[in-house]
Amino acid sequence: MTDDNSTFIREVNEDLRSDYMKALWKRFRFVILAVAIGIVAITAGLRGWQYWKETTAARSGDVFLAALEKARSGNTDAALAEFQELEKTGYGSYPVLAKMRAATVLADKGDTAAAIAAFSEIGKDVSQPVAIRDAARLRAAYLLVDNGSYSDVSAEVEVLAVPGNPARHSAREALGISAYKAGDLKQAAQWFGDIAADSESPNGIKSRAALMLDLIAAKGGVS
Repeated sequence: MTDDNSTFIREVNEDLRSDYMKALWKRFRFVILAVAIGIVAITAGLRGWQYWKETTAARSGDVFLAALEKARSGNTDAALAEFQELEKTGYGSYPVLAKMRAATVLADKGDTAAAIAAFSEIGKDVSQPVAIRDAARLRAAYLLVDNGSYSDVSAEVEVLAVPGNPARHSAREALGISAYKAGDLKQAAQWFGDIAADSESPNGIKSRAALMLDLIAAKGGVS
């Protein structure tokens, strides 16, 4: 009798659940269908967006590599045209990378003023990653060492020549060289001294700083 009662109760519960689900479906079927369709649409949209990003980035990468190869092979005009086009139509980080490379090509072609202007513009573009901005500032500064004043170099990189900044070593070197060329041996000695005193200065930069300090001392620029 107990087994019959259990079977009866189970069948009643199943019937009740079935009736409940039918009633629930009848009442909310359009909502359930809309949610299901929405999930499918969102999933398809996300996959489509991901595919578009990957294919677009890959296409920009192919153009960038092709332009690099042209630049390396000496076809600078074609490389410059492709880099400049990628600045306008590229995806992700490729537009700013193309602008950096285009500026390098301009410098190689002798259009130093245009190269400096391009690097300086990137360095001031707060929408770009800090590492890219700092690299652009340094490129502008090193070009200005031979094509500008100490003030010009300082305007680009003195903000980087502070303790803790990863770019401080190169910034200090550019400032020191510029000051030396301008005849300000005291200022040059200060920058090269900062490099020498910094335990994290790369060996190459530190060695060059030591040589410059010896040279400045020989000229009587260090007391």
